[in-house]
Amino acid sequence: MLIVEAAGIALLNWVLGLVVDRQQMSLGGLDPDAMSVGTWVAGGVFGLYLLLCGLVLLRMAVRDRAPGRFARILLITCAVVHALVGAFAVGLVGWLAFALMMVMLGLIVLNLLAYDETERPAEPAGATAAPDAPRPA
Repeated sequence: MLIVEAAGIALLNWVLGLVVDRQQMSLGGLDPDAMSVGTWVAGGVFGLYLLLCGLVLLRMAVRDRAPGRFARILLITCAVVHALVGAFAVGLVGWLAFALMMVMLGLIVLNLLAYDETERPAEPAGATAAPDAPRPA
């Protein structure tokens, strides 16, 4: 779902940039070309961020292991972003957008809590040798 959301955000910002560019809109005396390029860059960066979060979740699912420290921090920031976007979306777009953002937030938090960080894979049977036993060369 995050990968689809990333594509949607990038497409939405691309369209908004085209609208600003074609209508030569200006906000507070800013250059319309700078506003359209800024919209495209912001949409691309946000889309890449969501794509990276989706790929981290996909990697977690394929490996069936807890994420590392960087991936965990990335997913926590993604959950916070979805909470904030959901809070803004309820006023700007409506309750359906809020509900979708809260579903995404819940899924991200579920993935963060589903794996126990302290779980370690079991050691192989031959790996538990006595401390003073000679090691094979």
